[in-house]
Amino acid sequence: MWPVCLHPSATTSPPPRAFAASDRSEEIAMAASTASRLSPPRFRAPSPSLHPPIRRSRFSPIRAAKLEAVLSIGTHLIPHPRKAASGGEDAFFANSDAGGVFAIADGVSGWAEKDVNPALFSRELMRNSSNFLNNEELQVSRDPQILLRKAHAATSSIGSATVIIAMLEKTGTLKIASVGDCGLKVIRKGQVMFSISPQEHYFDCPYQISSEAVGQTYQDALVCSVNLMEGDIIVSGSDGLFDNIFDQEIVSIISESPGVHEAAKALAELARKHSVDVTFDSPYSMEARSRGFDVPWWKKILGAKLIGGKMDDITVIVAQVKTVVVPEDEGGDTEEQKGNEQGAAAVVVSAE
Repeated sequence: MWPVCLHPSATTSPPPRAFAASDRSEEIAMAASTASRLSPPRFRAPSPSLHPPIRRSRFSPIRAAKLEAVLSIGTHLIPHPRKAASGGEDAFFANSDAGGVFAIADGVSGWAEKDVNPALFSRELMRNSSNFLNNEELQVSRDPQILLRKAHAATSSIGSATVIIAMLEKTGTLKIASVGDCGLKVIRKGQVMFSISPQEHYFDCPYQISSEAVGQTYQDALVCSVNLMEGDIIVSGSDGLFDNIFDQEIVSIISESPGVHEAAKALAELARKHSVDVTFDSPYSMEARSRGFDVPWWKKILGAKLIGGKMDDITVIVAQVKTVVVPEDEGGDTEEQKGNEQGAAAVVVSAE
């Protein structure tokens, strides 16, 4: 939990000083008693201060306050070399309001064989996901699986896509709904401390949200959540990223990058470099060999093996968890407080 309360320090008055009695103590006490009976007490007016007291702001830290988690988000997309002119078939969106949310959809290229543009489905799915963020049900639940259900139901394009949606609650909990092999990892202090597993029917055939009734739905999504800390880094991407880059390379680039935008670009460019390198033993080629896919037996005799990167669209989203101090409302104007919360989050995000 992130909330924390700030209270003014308690102060106590010092004990009265003790003065030594003099020989005339009884006489002085009698005179004071007589004066108090004969005349009303007189109060000395305080001397004017050279520094008048400063009026506290309504949102002074001395009032109750809480910490809320927000995301600073950087993105980068590099299309498949042969699809650069059309922008590729990946689509994504990112939004830093109310904590933060991002999503990636990887259009299934097999639809091109049926004269269907695979990019249309993934792009409409992401556009609908972004539009439904303001839905009243989503405002309350902050549930990525519900967002996926609504976005899929509203998508009319023919096609299919793997998809991942992640939403950060203000308490620091990241909620995830994923169908297929888009990936997500959480890096904390230079270590990968969380990673989701891909869903597939068989090798190179992942689960996918589809326009066809036989495809997967939001109910087939892998749903999970992870509690994050300030400073945690989230790296998410289409399979074009994770098929071509190893965890240690991701951690190294994150540690060397000055911000999330630079990190997203560097990761995408390294994945693209590996994807076209026929001598690079990529995560994809290693996984293929472990599943029984390899060069013919006669090439094995000569010492050859299945190797190389996998050319694909590459989408990368890098997000860093940050916190902002938000004053708690104490019976004041709720709308005013809400506006200040959103403003604080916007400042943090734009700082990158």
